[in-house]
Amino acid sequence: MSAGRTARERVRAELTREITDIARRQLAVDGAAGLSLRAVAREMGMVSSAIYRYFPSRDDLLTALIIDGYNALGEAVENAEAACAPGDHTGRWLAVCHAVRDWALAHPHEYALLYGSPVPGYKAPMDTVAAAIRDTVVYGRIVSDAHRAGVLNPPDLCPPVPASFGRDAERVRGLMPGVPDEVVARALTAWTGLFGWVGFELFGQFNNTILDPAPAFEHAMRCHAALLGLPA
Repeated sequence: MSAGRTARERVRAELTREITDIARRQLAVDGAAGLSLRAVAREMGMVSSAIYRYFPSRDDLLTALIIDGYNALGEAVENAEAACAPGDHTGRWLAVCHAVRDWALAHPHEYALLYGSPVPGYKAPMDTVAAAIRDTVVYGRIVSDAHRAGVLNPPDLCPPVPASFGRDAERVRGLMPGVPDEVVARALTAWTGLFGWVGFELFGQFNNTILDPAPAFEHAMRCHAALLGLPA
């Protein structure tokens, strides 16, 4: 009986992978708003009722795709950072930045699902949180390590953070313990700057403006590193 259950589990896992693979291809054609369980079932040669045993609703399928996407991006970031020397904080930051950009360019429709326009009517459940912060955990570790090592030397360019930011910084500090509010603010600026650049490049806002995006991206990320105070 145990062997039979194991076989059923393997079949279920294989069919689940096939469903999500087809759904990812749908994203490329119709976008997240056009995702349809019935269309996936037709492509698989299944009756519509059968696919609901794997994903009871379109939102369940969307959630699976979102978790898969966050995990894939998180793994890419983790691997890039792990390949760097622990004391090379700037190198770790740049490796993370390039990992995000490279993954986004290789998986544009999945990136759009994660960081593009919200899908009408869909609200991501808490199940997505652990996967969603995998890359952020790596980034927070880099900032915390650099602060603890005493190598952060930010330029005196920014005004003081507003008093109200203290509450926000306290929440973020869970990902970068021991870091003062001013560093948290700069870190958020750098992190959102990374995703802002990637989004502009991926969604065409740089068309006919930035003709050679790779070196421009490298320069921009080094500027963010300098703002954060990482060593040149």
